[in-house]
Amino acid sequence: MTTSDATKKKPLWLLIEENILELGSQDLSGENLEASIQRIAGELDNAGYNVSHHGGNMLQLRWAVNEMRQVGRPLMKDFNAAVAAFTLEDVADPYIVTNKLIGDIGKTWPRLKGSERRPEVIRIVEETKLDLLITKAKGLSDDEGIRLLIEEQVAPEVLTNALDITGEKLEQVNTEMEKERTERARVETLLEAVEGKSNEEKVKHLFENNVSEELIIEMAKVDQGAIDGVKQAMEAELKEKQRLEEEAAARKKEEAAGPSLENIPPDEMLEHIEAIREILEFSDQEKEIRVMCEQSSIPKSLVDIAVSEPDRLDEFEKEAEG
Repeated sequence: MTTSDATKKKPLWLLIEENILELGSQDLSGENLEASIQRIAGELDNAGYNVSHHGGNMLQLRWAVNEMRQVGRPLMKDFNAAVAAFTLEDVADPYIVTNKLIGDIGKTWPRLKGSERRPEVIRIVEETKLDLLITKAKGLSDDEGIRLLIEEQVAPEVLTNALDITGEKLEQVNTEMEKERTERARVETLLEAVEGKSNEEKVKHLFENNVSEELIIEMAKVDQGAIDGVKQAMEAELKEKQRLEEEAAARKKEEAAGPSLENIPPDEMLEHIEAIREILEFSDQEKEIRVMCEQSSIPKSLVDIAVSEPDRLDEFEKEAEG
């Protein structure tokens, strides 16, 4: 029989039915029936319920026993069997399943349809859902079980006790999930910017904004093939962009170096040689010479001669003078 402090939270009708469930066939025989009723009443009295000296409560107990004898089995046998058969999908909405449960069992047990019994049935269904959620969570790997219970809004103290984790661990997973929610919100905004565009354009836009492949597949509703196709196209674009940049850099370097020795006009050759000689009078350090020559737009081919074979400048000067 149920006599703990926890029973005080249960309504009398449920405690009566739970006690009747424990009766054996011998307890219901003619000479034992009244004694069994009185024993249940006394135990309920001890549990804090006034039954023996309360006419209405005593009648409720007698009616419940009579109904059990008429049906041939306890109400809680049918009720518990129905609850035990629930899957997590069945109890997704406790209120809907409560209506069905009361309706189905109420065909045999009409008193269960009473409005005063509905809150307790809802509580039992909600507890069943919680038990099923915890069982599922315990079977998941890594932090997926914690995530499941957080998403189902299970109270923190219940969650930590059920999965035997610390508050710090729960906070860590909560923080990770909050970051993921923030990222999802960002991706939703990115997708709004390419609404109506092709899948390829959407995927490319998300890639360019550093969205993970997993999130692209989920939120843009594309398959891995679309992801791979866009990646290949982007790689080709990147290679072409790199090629063009390298060509542009080469041209810029070539332009900065100036013409080769044979392509420097004689008059410009004389001007450059004069400028180099002035620079050489100012410094004999190669680095300084090159910097000053660059500032004076002197072709690199002539600068190389100036720092390695300065005496050849005389030869170039004579050739330029004709």
